Amino acid sequence: MAHNILITGSQGYIGQRLMVALKDKHTVVGVDIVAAQDCDYSYHQMDIRSVKLVDVMREYDITHVVHLASVMQPSKNRARDYDIDINGTKNVLQACVHTGVQHITVTSSGAAYGYHSDNPAWLSEHHPLRGNREFAYSHHKRLIEELLKQYQTQQPQLQQLILRPGTVLGKTTHNQITALFNQARVIAIKGSDSPFVFIWDEDVLAIILKGVTENRVGQFNLAGDGALTITELASALNKPLLTLPAWLVKGALFVARRLGLSQYGPEQVNFLRFRPVLCNEALKTQFGYQPQKSSREVFDYYLQHNQERLNHDA
Repeated sequence: MAHNILITGSQGYIGQRLMVALKDKHTVVGVDIVAAQDCDYSYHQMDIRSVKLVDVMREYDITHVVHLASVMQPSKNRARDYDIDINGTKNVLQACVHTGVQHITVTSSGAAYGYHSDNPAWLSEHHPLRGNREFAYSHHKRLIEELLKQYQTQQPQLQQLILRPGTVLGKTTHNQITALFNQARVIAIKGSDSPFVFIWDEDVLAIILKGVTENRVGQFNLAGDGALTITELASALNKPLLTLPAWLVKGALFVARRLGLSQYGPEQVNFLRFRPVLCNEALKTQFGYQPQKSSREVFDYYLQHNQERLNHDA
């Protein structure tokens, strides 16, 4: 059955790919804060906090929403980031309820589990969400999921699919994690393996498409099989591993931020030490999707397409 689908954050990489993949069989409408150039689908340049969002949903009789819009790189204005992430999501949900939307897919993050010393070796969907208050991205993802849980109880007619990706990698990925790979040395915190799980961007796209078109519901971790330790990452990058005690890294980040040399502070150490390692068993057995690439294969694929740049940056 054809759906009328609205995608927030439609001008991002995944958003644009979704629009193209869906537009032949479904009615698709894009919403984003940036201007769109030469798109062959319905598009509205709009902040997700806008009261006009409900009018767009009514105009196109939207049945399904894919909510991708969020603050990926926290700014120095945390109140602004909170307003976009939390109040923006609340506005999307309210518009869905007011217009009778049947199904919403939300891209959360594995960061919603938080970066904690007592995290289990593998986190599955039944573990609590403890996104750290000191990390805006992690904390906001946790708050968004708490909001979604309220709507699930109060507005059960709005079906929910919540996806929690690990680190997404593809040919052209540039984010806070890949910035670590660009350095001349790979920094490790003494006493921590800092394992990473990766998910191929093509797998993320395929999972969202399956979830929307098949009206899937529930919460699912998105990760390739296996994980790579910080030592294995350094070896794959062919870069020296610099292992430092946590207290030294905290002190260096404290001074660097005070001097305006870094946006990161001492709290960032836990981001490296206590990585949330996502179990993908529910994705495979309940959702019915086998990632095409393991964490190692995703990373090797990323290296294959970025080797020259990584060597140049180093």
